[in-house]
Amino acid sequence: MTSAPKTVALYVDLSRENARAAASAVAQSVRGAGYGVALCDDQNATLALASDGARVEDAVLLVTVGGDGTLLRAAQIAAPHGIPLFGVNTGRLGFLTELDWRDDGLPQLPQMLRDGFSIDERSALETRLHGRTHVALNDIVVRRGGPHLAHFGIFVDGKEAARVPADGVIVATPTGSTAYFLSSGGPILSPDVSAFGVIALLPHTLFTRPLVVPQTSTIAISCDAADAGITLEADGQTVDQLHPGEGITIARYALPVRFARRAPLDFFSLLEAKLRWNAPIKERD
Repeated sequence: MTSAPKTVALYVDLSRENARAAASAVAQSVRGAGYGVALCDDQNATLALASDGARVEDAVLLVTVGGDGTLLRAAQIAAPHGIPLFGVNTGRLGFLTELDWRDDGLPQLPQMLRDGFSIDERSALETRLHGRTHVALNDIVVRRGGPHLAHFGIFVDGKEAARVPADGVIVATPTGSTAYFLSSGGPILSPDVSAFGVIALLPHTLFTRPLVVPQTSTIAISCDAADAGITLEADGQTVDQLHPGEGITIARYALPVRFARRAPLDFFSLLEAKLRWNAPIKERD
């Protein structure tokens, strides 16, 4: 009796033609290495690339084909099953992805599957609201929904850290510190730092500064009873709305989000290549 082939899952940005084409190339390469292909979220109805009987939850790798947003959405699927993510960038920046489809790196995938990957584990955030759990690899944001400033309380491990009128509050992981958190004035946190960042979004005060707290901390954000329409966002997606006077509690997600790397990540080289960190005003030769 022969055993079933191992499975590689795909999660694809269906809105981009180049992503759909790259997904076909990935599937062909994976099958050539003797693996079955599974598609996430009923995407096979559009792509028709899945192998008979292949299941996402059995995958040894989840390849995302798209940009960083595609990878963030796929992390919701991969993390509960401990499946490593491998990002193929067909978008613009691709800060979280591992290779760019334009660099002709796809033919290397079968060898990577044979030789194994370096695994990079990242922390995620978790919050609950109205009976639903929301997980975020980058950040969780509470944001005002109306034209006026809202008033937020920020608490760390049950102790009040700040009360601030602002457009919102961002809580970010080290992975998310190079995204919305950074553009809002927060510091860059190395992925090896066991901490979360907290920052008020456009605060109406001169004296509010970002906080960096241990990942063991529980962070609570409260809303004023007079503020309506406060939204909850997880990795850039609006997932719920807070009632006036309601609050949320944010903590570290129990499971790591795992990235498959061709080699151990050189974080500062990545910052320079993708975000022009440490680059002079004039481009280097």
